[in-house]
Amino acid sequence: MSKYYLNYLDELESEAIYILREVWAQFQNPVILFSGGKDSILVAHLAKKAFYPAKIPFPLMHVDTGHNFPETIQFRDDTLKELGVNLILGSVQESIDQGRVAEEKGKNATRNSLQITTLLDAIELNKVDCAIGGGRRDEEKARAKERFFSHRDDFGQWDPKNQRPELWNLFNGKHFEGEHFRAFPISNWTEMDVWNYICREKIAIPSLYFAHEREVVWRSDSWIPNSEFLKLEEGEEIVIKKVRFRTLGDITITGGIESDADTLEKIAEEVSGMRQTERGNRTDDKRSESAMEDRKRQGYF
Repeated sequence: MSKYYLNYLDELESEAIYILREVWAQFQNPVILFSGGKDSILVAHLAKKAFYPAKIPFPLMHVDTGHNFPETIQFRDDTLKELGVNLILGSVQESIDQGRVAEEKGKNATRNSLQITTLLDAIELNKVDCAIGGGRRDEEKARAKERFFSHRDDFGQWDPKNQRPELWNLFNGKHFEGEHFRAFPISNWTEMDVWNYICREKIAIPSLYFAHEREVVWRSDSWIPNSEFLKLEEGEEIVIKKVRFRTLGDITITGGIESDADTLEKIAEEVSGMRQTERGNRTDDKRSESAMEDRKRQGYF
């Protein structure tokens, strides 16, 4: 009897599709958290495969901080048209205007943590019982603690010590009213896996991931892009560099790296030799050793 072996990317794809179908089977009103970054694009692509030839059976949700890269917003809108799905939009600016959150001040001010309130409000308003995200365990030590089905209490908070066991790929999505889950179908993927899969599937991604010339400022050990939100400090200078971004967040906190990688193949080759995590250029993660976990405990992605 001959044996059949799956390619490792096929195994990861199969696992992710299984989890997406489990979410659809166990929850009443799931959504995909979609930011326009490569991981959420990958999750949407996998969901498209999981339910083909039908459309993706749940909407996308985006928490818009108002400080996004314009290229990211355009890519999000183009993706919505292509997939033919609805968008649930949460606005951080509206949360600020309503007095729900207060804008940070100072040189390193960011709207990143303000997304927590906006996200939890959008989940409650739309009665979402499972929000599917593109978090991966290799990204950051707090995300390494996540399960595929990550329980959130009725305040939207995450307790890493109070999660369900997931033995033999059996997932328990039962929850009380007011509670919800986050699901992470690509938890076991690495950054290298993501790029190899994107190359194989020829998935479209924002131009920001490719090397391009851009006005930047050296700050927090990375090249922060120039924008209307950037306030120069004494001694800082705007220069033009050929950079690309390994991860996409707010334009105010996402640092680029100098690079000549302008194709998917070159990006994959470049990533294979890197020793710093992709979030190493995110200034929001440099605030403290536990910055990400602190935000996640409060209800962050």
